[in-house]
Amino acid sequence: MGRRDSNTGDSLPLGGRVRAAVRGLAFGFSIDVDRTRTRRRLAALCVSLLVGLVVTWFAVDLFPYHTVNDDEGVYLTQAAMLLEGKLFLYPGPLTEAVRPWFFVVQETPSAPGGVQLYSKYSPAVPALFAVGLAFGLPNLVLGAIAAISAALVHALTADAFDRTTGVVAAGLLGLSPLFLLTSSTFLAYAPTTMLNLGFAVCYVRAARRDSSGYAVVAGALVGAAFFARPYTAVLFALPFIAHSLWALATARRAGTGWVVFRRYAAVALPGLAFVGLTLAYNAVVTGDPLTFPYIAFAPRDGIGFGERAILGYEVFYTPAMGVETAVEALDMLATRWGPMGWFGTVAAVFGFGVTARRWWGHKTGRNLRGSARRRHHGLGGRDRAFAELSDDALACVVAGVFASVFVGNAAFWGTHNGLRNGLIDLLGPFYHFDALVPLAVFGAAGIVAGARLLSRLSHRRFSASEARGVAFSVLLVSALVAGGVTVGAVEEPYDENRLRTENLAATYEPLLDAGFEHPPLTPSVPSVGTGGLGGGGGGIGLGGDSTATGNETKALVFHPDPYGDWSAHPFQTLRNDPGFDGPVVYAIDDGAEQDFAVLDATNRTPYRFTYRGTWTGAVDAVEPELTRLDVLSGERVDATTTLGAPEGTNTVSVRVETDEGYARYDAAMAESLPVELSLTPAGVAVTNHPLAFGPERLSIPPGASEVDLAVTYVGDFGETVTYRQTVTVERSGDEVRVVWPPETRVCRLTTDCGTEGEWVGPDGDYLDGVSVETDARVA
Repeated sequence: MGRRDSNTGDSLPLGGRVRAAVRGLAFGFSIDVDRTRTRRRLAALCVSLLVGLVVTWFAVDLFPYHTVNDDEGVYLTQAAMLLEGKLFLYPGPLTEAVRPWFFVVQETPSAPGGVQLYSKYSPAVPALFAVGLAFGLPNLVLGAIAAISAALVHALTADAFDRTTGVVAAGLLGLSPLFLLTSSTFLAYAPTTMLNLGFAVCYVRAARRDSSGYAVVAGALVGAAFFARPYTAVLFALPFIAHSLWALATARRAGTGWVVFRRYAAVALPGLAFVGLTLAYNAVVTGDPLTFPYIAFAPRDGIGFGERAILGYEVFYTPAMGVETAVEALDMLATRWGPMGWFGTVAAVFGFGVTARRWWGHKTGRNLRGSARRRHHGLGGRDRAFAELSDDALACVVAGVFASVFVGNAAFWGTHNGLRNGLIDLLGPFYHFDALVPLAVFGAAGIVAGARLLSRLSHRRFSASEARGVAFSVLLVSALVAGGVTVGAVEEPYDENRLRTENLAATYEPLLDAGFEHPPLTPSVPSVGTGGLGGGGGGIGLGGDSTATGNETKALVFHPDPYGDWSAHPFQTLRNDPGFDGPVVYAIDDGAEQDFAVLDATNRTPYRFTYRGTWTGAVDAVEPELTRLDVLSGERVDATTTLGAPEGTNTVSVRVETDEGYARYDAAMAESLPVELSLTPAGVAVTNHPLAFGPERLSIPPGASEVDLAVTYVGDFGETVTYRQTVTVERSGDEVRVVWPPETRVCRLTTDCGTEGEWVGPDGDYLDGVSVETDARVA
């Protein structure tokens, strides 16, 4: 049964009681003279550490480049910001090129550059991740969170049942695919559940030991959970709140209301303090204490029914959709994602039935006598006229968490959205992460009760040795079945995530080969200086030398944006330092004007990172390429592109395009076709082929723009292959600047195409005969 310590610590001041409560949580596995209790505590410790090690291994081995849930990059960026004492990013003129995923742009005249960025998420969970980042071991934080959660599940289950059941519950938590995979990510669900579990354990000890110290810690933990994920914390706390109201009402009738009220006030006050902290944070970042950052990011991304929208995706979320989504999430959790899949759910249902039977026996007095009956039935107590939190009451509260999580999340469209975008298929119904707690608790109760029932029945029918054999055989078969179900439940999401990790590794390969390391990917070069906005010493030096002469160790990498104008989405491993002053700056490749703005605001060696193929969220592999860029500047830039004739083609045409128009040139078929371009402030022209249509020199508009060279080959049946090169140029006064080499795409059956036709060097998968060679110089 749950512990009922007689030492309430009333002689200690409140601060001493809080410290004692924290020590009790931190060192709850201390050696005890009771050898059986010590063995069970050590078993719980070993199981918890094993769970933490498995999660750490998953994080290192399965998710070295993170998952395809790009929210991980948001939390890690915030963690890095906190280590530098920042709540905001100040990218200045680079805002549009480096805006991280899920960051809100806020124009603020007092901010450097007149703009600041903040995350849609609270900094509570990033603060935990920051501890690991500070020591260069962020994955260990994930393992520690998992181990602590397993230990707390043990403690909570032991309070509701016994320590043996607690050890089994800790193990069951680690056999949940949802727990293993989601805990291995830098997301807020597992850390928030850890805080909620800490609150639950301290709440129980506060009630049973009449400890205001544990009450204060409980309030602080649930308050911290509220700061991290407000709705999640509220749903978890609701059954405990209901119990506290019942306890207060009962205590008032029993004449001990003030004593009980004082303890629950000790829970409420720290919790309310964190609510105040949350509102204060809202006021600092959004300007309104009642406007949460996620609402500032997407005003219709909230709780409730009606029109819901985020980033262009809209849905009218109805109660019927909420119920349907909740049922689907329940099916996923009960059959695949919970502890041991469907086997664990069956055990939990059986455990709940056993608990209900125990409660009925206590209520009717059939199972207990004397003081034991009073303790459980609620007719006695140490100093009070009722049992404030019996084992049965605690089991009821834990069961209430399951109902609260599912009913509450039916009113939130997040699960519906997660099912649509496929993230829940990979990581499980993570919005229902807290529901793992009652599944593990009652699953353990069912398994232990079943084992004890089997032992009793076998001893009634067989001799002692035969009974042990029968029990062992049945348990062995059950373990094999449970193991098979668990492996089957983990296998599919594991394989799907492994596929994406392999494709991500292939995508980042040229960055790694060029001397970049992970995570985040930064140049592994010595003597890298610092610097920042405002010039000086490297970094983002305003007005710096765009050719990065003498600054070979500081890189600028332009990258594609298949999901829109976001940095670190989907390539969340390519994250910038909070000051944009690290060894590398990652910027979105989004047109000539923005590219030159980034080049002019930096003093770095530029690169272009791109890929051939269609980005499918790492489901399919792409062919990546990292290209060193040069910025050529002068009165005239001469460039030569030599193209191979695709097999089966017999005619070719050359076309140059700018924003001012186009010009067409005649060309003769050849196995290798050179095209010479001359770029000057007066315009662009092909100098080695006769003009067929258009001006002799096609005008280039002032400022930054793009010049396209399109060379189209045609086959016998009209099929075409077009080489399209996009040259980023800037015309200013008597000079032009040209970024070289240009981005080249090889398009079939169309004269323009996307990344599916990207030229990624001679090793790419192209039609026979396709080849590209480029050269440029300042004349």
